[in-house]
Amino acid sequence: MARHDARDRSRMIGLLCLAASILVQHGASGQRVKVEPEVLSYPGQTVNLRCAFTDPTGIQLTMVTWIYEPKDGERINIAVFHPNFDPNYPNSPMKGRVSFTPSPPILASPSIEISNVRMVDEGKYICEYATYPSGNEQGITYLVMLAKPQNSASIVTVVAGIKQVVVARCESVDGRPAAEISWVTTANGNATTVSKTGTDNTVTMSSEYRMVPTAADNGKDLSCVVAHRTQVKPDSIPLKLAVEYPPQVTIVGYDNNWYVGRTNVELNCQATGNPTPLTAQWKTMSGEKIDTVVIKENVLKVLKVDDSVNTTFVCEVKNRIGTGRDQVTVIVREPSVNPSNAGVVAGAVIGSLLALLLVAALIAVLVTRNRRQQQGYRGNGGSDMKTRIFGGGKKASKNGTGGGGVGGGNNNGPNYAYNESSTHPGLGEKNNHHQPLTIGGRPEDVATTPTAQDILLSNELDDAERRKFDELEEDERYDHFTGGAPILQLRPPHDQDDMIGNYIDDDMESQRDGSVISRTAVYV
Repeated sequence: MARHDARDRSRMIGLLCLAASILVQHGASGQRVKVEPEVLSYPGQTVNLRCAFTDPTGIQLTMVTWIYEPKDGERINIAVFHPNFDPNYPNSPMKGRVSFTPSPPILASPSIEISNVRMVDEGKYICEYATYPSGNEQGITYLVMLAKPQNSASIVTVVAGIKQVVVARCESVDGRPAAEISWVTTANGNATTVSKTGTDNTVTMSSEYRMVPTAADNGKDLSCVVAHRTQVKPDSIPLKLAVEYPPQVTIVGYDNNWYVGRTNVELNCQATGNPTPLTAQWKTMSGEKIDTVVIKENVLKVLKVDDSVNTTFVCEVKNRIGTGRDQVTVIVREPSVNPSNAGVVAGAVIGSLLALLLVAALIAVLVTRNRRQQQGYRGNGGSDMKTRIFGGGKKASKNGTGGGGVGGGNNNGPNYAYNESSTHPGLGEKNNHHQPLTIGGRPEDVATTPTAQDILLSNELDDAERRKFDELEEDERYDHFTGGAPILQLRPPHDQDDMIGNYIDDDMESQRDGSVISRTAVYV
């Protein structure tokens, strides 16, 4: 309201100046009296109020009088000049400080000066001529006293609440004319302004900013802006709101990944408040003390996570206004497998399995080879066998047992003849099922065809033959069949004519049933 009053007063002064200017112009054109519409001055200065009659043609100037008219008061004559008399200065507030200039005065331009002007000297000054035959003519000058105010602003510290209170004050003291005060801020409030007039006609303007303070308003910018006629630009006084409130607490640092065995994890208790909180107090909801927890100021550090920290931690902070708190519930999880280590673990497991399989295979090979060596030649080198004849070669026909003498049978296959009186159990049993051979229409010695296994298991091999078998490579001597026992492959000699002392093993092939057949013979 006071600010609006100051604005209205300024507008009024402006309108008065405009009206005075119009009157002066009218007087100058009609009465020919020239004056300055407005004169500005500060207290203690000397002001010069000029006045002149521009065109006295046909007019007799008789006398001039300066009249002071205060804003709220009656007219007072302060200076009078008649050409036939000395200047006169009647009793007035300006007596002793007012005089005509130049001295002695000139009736055509009777200007005056006032020294050591005061704030109360402000008002309307009239230069009035007495003329003949036109009568009185006048011009009006407004003396405006200026006083540069002393501007100041201050913050009022308040407590956050729900009622509207004064949070800042701003003053413009002893100004003339009255100053204008405004506020600039982002806070949500309003201002009230009042004015007070001093004894020396100065004005003091006071403004208060009011709002409902909250914790969020603390520290916000607030500026008091004072505009005055004596200032080149408005005077801005920056401030910051000061709102006191209890601590606002927040616990940070929990990432929801506290697992058993994790080390050096922390909870940080962050608090804001006005006044600033000094210390933070940590505790658990259960009130138990945990051995692996170390507290230093506002930081709670867990050296190693275990089931004991599976609890709720509370941080409590106090200041002069009140107490604030926050809490966080920790959930201890099982340790998770690091994806980067999973590949290493899997690789180690697979490598171990492969190593075990390799060792098992090596052992199997060694065991199999040992068994084969143990199952070598079981014969003891005996020589009870009378005759060994292989295949239908030339040697066989000489001995009378070739294929040509056996009723048109195939003479390419091996035939074995042995003494019927042989006492070898294996051969005897195997030969019992063979039919006797008939040569030339009569039965001859009974002969059967033993298998390769029979030959290997027999003890009828002599030392020379045994050494010959021993010199053969293991893969060439044995073959595998479903029965699990090794099978002998006989290697044929290069000389087909000498078949008695050598085995034709290149041409012979052992079968799974234990028999031996020729690879090259054509069977009919």
